[in-house]
Amino acid sequence: SSMEVVLHYRPHQRDLIKLQKFAEAAVKELPIRRLPRFAPWFPNGLYRLPLKPKKQPPVISCEEAEELKQLSAPSEYITGSPDYDCTKSLLEFQSNVKHGQTLIEAQTVHRPINLENQGEPPPNGKQKLQRSWSVSVPSPKLKEKILPLSQELQNNLERLKLHAFYRAKWTIEQSICNNQNLEDIWIKLNRLIKQNELPSCNATIQRSVGQIWIFCDILYCEYVRNILREKLSLTDKMNLLVHKFGIIFSL
Repeated sequence: SSMEVVLHYRPHQRDLIKLQKFAEAAVKELPIRRLPRFAPWFPNGLYRLPLKPKKQPPVISCEEAEELKQLSAPSEYITGSPDYDCTKSLLEFQSNVKHGQTLIEAQTVHRPINLENQGEPPPNGKQKLQRSWSVSVPSPKLKEKILPLSQELQNNLERLKLHAFYRAKWTIEQSICNNQNLEDIWIKLNRLIKQNELPSCNATIQRSVGQIWIFCDILYCEYVRNILREKLSLTDKMNLLVHKFGIIFSL
């Protein structure tokens, strides 16, 4: 049987003898190497295992076996483990919270909440709060008010290959609060989030560093910044930060 071989070579490689040897080597059959017979490094006799468990396997009683059968039985009501429900402590899964309702959570991380002493002032007269959160859900009514992103911000997103739904962060410091207390700004901000005026936002106050962080989608960041300037009477520019990219915009 004949076979046609087409050999491509560079102009400076015109040595016919070398080209012929190269072509012959290319079509030469590959050698077949026989693999040696596999020999395990451990004894392969089934009567004697190289490793033995230190303890005997656990024994399940008949009562426990019946309980396992009942738990594994198919049921349209049981979709997971009956002893664990990850939605019990989440407000949005409770029956008294309507769909689309704003959720506001203020939590302290330094001590648990004591329901028995709730409403009573602390012994020293001051409540020490380390960190608090406030969360908002987007409202369909705001879509008409939100304008397209500015050309400068669009250029930055294209340059950094960032999507408009990346999360970004505005930072409020005491220097731009216009003679207002940071705690007062935090109260006003919570009110804005409760009234659902800041789409896709969640905010946290970092009292240890004297800052308020406001997280939002880049798609709404300019709208959020304008609302913050108007409602909170903030002065000077604010920097927009994205994780691992740093400051990408100032407004």
